Parts: sequence; structure tokens; C-alpha cells
Amino acid sequence: TVKGYAERSPFVPKIDPDYVFQKEVLRDVLCWLEEPHGDGLYLSGPTGCGKSSLICQVAARLNIPLQPVSAHSRLEIVELIGHLTLVNGTMSFADGPITTAMRHGHLLLIDELDLLEPATAVGLNSIVEGRPLLIPQTGELIVPHEDFRIAATGNTAGAGDTTVLYEGTLRHNHAFMDRFRLVQVSYPEPAIEQSILSRTASVIDNGIREKMIAVANEFGRLFMGQSKDAAAIEITMSTRSLVRWAHLALAFKGAPLSYSMDRALTFRAQPETREAVLQIVQRHFGSASV
Repeated sequence: TVKGYAERSPFVPKIDPDYVFQKEVLRDVLCWLEEPHGDGLYLSGPTGCGKSSLICQVAARLNIPLQPVSAHSRLEIVELIGHLTLVNGTMSFADGPITTAMRHGHLLLIDELDLLEPATAVGLNSIVEGRPLLIPQTGELIVPHEDFRIAATGNTAGAGDTTVLYEGTLRHNHAFMDRFRLVQVSYPEPAIEQSILSRTASVIDNGIREKMIAVANEFGRLFMGQSKDAAAIEITMSTRSLVRWAHLALAFKGAPLSYSMDRALTFRAQPETREAVLQIVQRHFGSASV
């Protein structure tokens, strides 16, 4: 049993009624929420597999207030802590997402942590451990609330990009990464993806939904270089892209499924990759539409 709040606050994410949890990963997140033992939580996995959505939907169902941060290479710790501001002629300190979360026991979520400069990330060491934070501008010492937690997401588990698929990611200091409990998130199994599509695109025939999932899984094998029959490709159909394809297939009802596929995914691919991908769609669907 994991403790939540009876009342919702404006910081609690909205519940997505169509979201489907992967039970093993959910177990890891709940275990960490209940007993972090001084650890942050780092969810690592390929793009669009639902890392951030998982944290948000757990928070939504437990009424846990969330402070989201999107990391980037120019982000500075001072932006997360807060800044002095002028209010009615008086200087006062405005809390940032870190100080808000520490004061009130919120969950801090840092998305795409491996885009953050390593030197900046090291500045989070004591905060991840749950030690008090001194505000230099005011001299105030913030002792973290007992429910304060830090979760992060990324594609490389802090090891940097070795595949040229996640350009801009950086290798992080081992001492910093050692402060996180690691959870590997992968794309859902076909049965879960079927459940997701049956909720988000229920009007699509079940047989077509099954073929869409088969196409997505074939993309995944090519993306990971696991197919013996073809070269690896630089794009993959994430769960997010799969749902987008289903929505666009309904929006362009009557058009071949390759038409909505282009707009959901393949227009961003190299020409030769797009051609190979559309051949896969053609093989599964021909000129079929929804």
C-alpha cells in the first residue's frame, strides 16, 4: 500500500482514463515512492515508451502534486531553485520547482535528464539525497518535506549516446548517477498495446488494430537491429506514435493506412527508410483503410 492524498491540488496531473500500466514497472515505482531510502528514481528507455506518462499517471491516481522540469543543456540550477522578484516595491524570493517540491512534499520530475550538462547535474547531488537546501539570496535553510521525491527520465541511463539515435545526450558523472535507483522501461507487450488501442481507438476493427501492432513491432526489431532480413533503421514506432497513427487513420478515414503512417511517423525518416517502412505497411494492409 502506497500513501497518497485524499484531496487533489492544482499540481496533481490529470488522470488519463485510457492509460494502461505495465505492472512490473509500476511495482518498481510504487516500491520507490513508499521507501526511497535516499534514492532518486531514474526511468531509462527508448523514446515514446511511456516513462514520463508512468510517473504522471501514478501521481494522478495518488493525488501526488508534481513539479515537472524539462532538462536541456543550458538549464541552470538557479532556475530550479528560484529567484528574487520585486513585489509591491519589496524584494522577495520566488520559489522554483525544486524549492516548491521540497517545502510541500511534491514529486519533482526531471524529463530528459541526460540532456542536462553534467556539471549542472552534479549540483543536484545533495538535493537527490534529501539534504537541506540553503537559499543563498535569503540565507533560508529549507529542510525537505518527508514526502519530497525526485524522479528523472532519460534514454541512455546516463551513459551518453552510443547509437547516434539520441543526439545531444551527455555522459553523466558516476557519482551523480549512483544516487538514483534505475528502472528500465521498454515498449509494452503486444497485448498491452492492444488494450491501449482498444481504449483510444475502439472504433477501429480489432483485426486492423492487431496488424497495426504487428507493424509497430516489426519497426521495433529493425530499429534495434534485431532483424536478420534487413538493415537497422533510424526511426521506431513508439507507443505514442502507434496511438497517433490510429488517431490519424480515423481522421483520414477512407485513405490508405500508409497515408496516415506518413503523417504519424515516416515523413521524418530518410527517403530510403521511408520507402522500406511503407513497404512493410503495404505488405500488411495493401490499400486498406479504416
